[in-house]
Amino acid sequence: MMDILAPDNPVKPTTDRRTLANALRMLAVDAVNKAKSGHPGMPMGMADIAEALWNRQLRHNPADPHWPDRDRFVLSNGHGSMLLYGLLHLTGYDLPLEELKNFRQLHSRTPGHPEWGITPGVETTTGPLGQGISNAVGMALAERLLGDEFNRPGHTIVDHRTFVFLGDGCLMEGISHEACSLAGTLGLEKLVAFYDDNGISIDGHVQGWFTDDTPKRFEAYGWRVIRDVDGHDAAALDAAIAEALTPSGKPTLVCCKTVIGWGAPKMAGTHDVHGAPLGADETAATRTALNWPYPAFEIPDEIRAAWDARKRGAEVQGEWQERFDAYASAHPDLASEFQRRIAGKLPADFAERADAFIADTVKAAKTVATRKASQLAIEALAPLLPELLGGSADLTGSNLTNWPACRSVAGTGGGNYIHYGVREFGMTAIVNGMALHGGFIPFGGTFLVFSDYSRNALRLSALMGLGTIQVFTHDSIGLGEDGPTHQPIEHAASLRLIPGMDVWRPCDALETAVAWRAAVERRNGPTSLLLSRQNLPPQDGGGGRAAEAARGGYVLSEPDGGLPDIVLIATGSEVPLAVAARDLLAGEGIHARVVSMPSTTVFDRQDAAYRRTVLGTDAPRIAIEAGRTDGWWKYVGSNGEVIGIDRFGESAPADALYRFFDLTPERIAKAAHALL
Repeated sequence: MMDILAPDNPVKPTTDRRTLANALRMLAVDAVNKAKSGHPGMPMGMADIAEALWNRQLRHNPADPHWPDRDRFVLSNGHGSMLLYGLLHLTGYDLPLEELKNFRQLHSRTPGHPEWGITPGVETTTGPLGQGISNAVGMALAERLLGDEFNRPGHTIVDHRTFVFLGDGCLMEGISHEACSLAGTLGLEKLVAFYDDNGISIDGHVQGWFTDDTPKRFEAYGWRVIRDVDGHDAAALDAAIAEALTPSGKPTLVCCKTVIGWGAPKMAGTHDVHGAPLGADETAATRTALNWPYPAFEIPDEIRAAWDARKRGAEVQGEWQERFDAYASAHPDLASEFQRRIAGKLPADFAERADAFIADTVKAAKTVATRKASQLAIEALAPLLPELLGGSADLTGSNLTNWPACRSVAGTGGGNYIHYGVREFGMTAIVNGMALHGGFIPFGGTFLVFSDYSRNALRLSALMGLGTIQVFTHDSIGLGEDGPTHQPIEHAASLRLIPGMDVWRPCDALETAVAWRAAVERRNGPTSLLLSRQNLPPQDGGGGRAAEAARGGYVLSEPDGGLPDIVLIATGSEVPLAVAARDLLAGEGIHARVVSMPSTTVFDRQDAAYRRTVLGTDAPRIAIEAGRTDGWWKYVGSNGEVIGIDRFGESAPADALYRFFDLTPERIAKAAHALL
């Protein structure tokens, strides 16, 4: 049983390691009290583990949070954010005490859960449990692949570890099974996770709902497990960390027995301390128990000096810089490429070569499924972008996410294609982790209907503004006989609702090439590509429409002889239906404009004048898409019509389904007559 401090058993007021840990504890207590909200229990319980790792082992430089070969630290149990903020503040990052006093307040750099891009030193946005450890798997995999690609005999420039703190909640979430299973299979030995085994979650003691044998579970995954470490004993923690850092060919889980809220006389070991301020009385009792006589937020100079990592960080980075300079002298081209990749910059000639790739796509125009057009685009882009890192959740042959020159990642030895197995959620979070690490443009693949499995990781990629790419094939009822379980209805609309997510649903090979180029060039946000299973014909217009398609929506065809009587707006596989309806209407003397809108999200960012030019001002409009109709009304207005599907699908061949749901040129022409 872990010892819980009581007022009659205080620690000595020195700069010993327990006192250093107590500085973290009290910063968390004071910040949560001041904010009147937050989670003090985990920071108090894991403070000794944090001291052992950050003061003894972590290779980082507070003056340069983006140093490429720093160790990564991920707080997967992100509700304990004050532990991380305390660490960053005390070790010397640009996070002044005033920011800790503004914990959870508007526009502070100390939000309720850690957010990447807000706080220097925060490696990923965490809070939704299980995703931090999954991001960390991606970071560790990126480290290994980057090392395989760039390290040379006598010159090691990529050699760092990924450390993770996680708790029972992360382990209960199913995504941890997906990501940690793959990490074991791939033997990511530079991944070290510390399990905060305190037996408590929000509802109380976990034995009523979580009785997994966690060590056996991780051993079954292929991890090295260090069991029963006293999470409040510095010597035991040092020994466990030393063992975790020895080579084994496996990732490591350090199981730390802890007491949540350690140091709080009444609340320690209970769920009451998980997510609520200690309050004045318990805070005073805790100060007495910890022999911490200092006022709120006060840290004595000698304790600050013991935590300050700036000098040591500068030395560690300086040693690496010397190694990198020697590497650059011996391998100048590789060094230059490494710096480009880490900076996230595309090759200098990318735009010119991408133009040529799109021109070649126009010349080779033929009837093809957009998933196949996507594969052709990947095949063309991969030689231009060595950082392109692909994969699929056990649907490679259906998603067509591989390409002839790709090499599978397995064990050691590099590679640029990952077989994720049936792990859509884990795949997406791992892709996020690789993007966060840097050096790669990662993409994953699955059926569009299974984007639901990935949903929260997709949301976090948008929240963080990561340039990830997801290939979602089988994008409509056009997939046919697999039926309503596999036919996406609400999914395109749902993805478009995620702020910052670009969604492309191209109608032919040219628009697919344009979409891929846009996705690669977009380094400040994620992109979802929605691609057809069925073949789609090339549309007229040649290469001249590539620039217009890149704006998300454009006039595909304009009637001869003046202004249109009706505007038909379509996307993806419904564009050919709109074109056929145009021809039917033309035979009846009705002039129709056809607008292809491969990306509503990109189109919405265009200026108002351009949008008016595309959509027109007077003629009624009809929008056509084989999915939910709700999102299209903003384009057609009250005097327009939306033709789509607002129910689940059926099992039948694709042609039969389009007829059954009345997605036909005749239906579109009939709707035009009704509006006119």
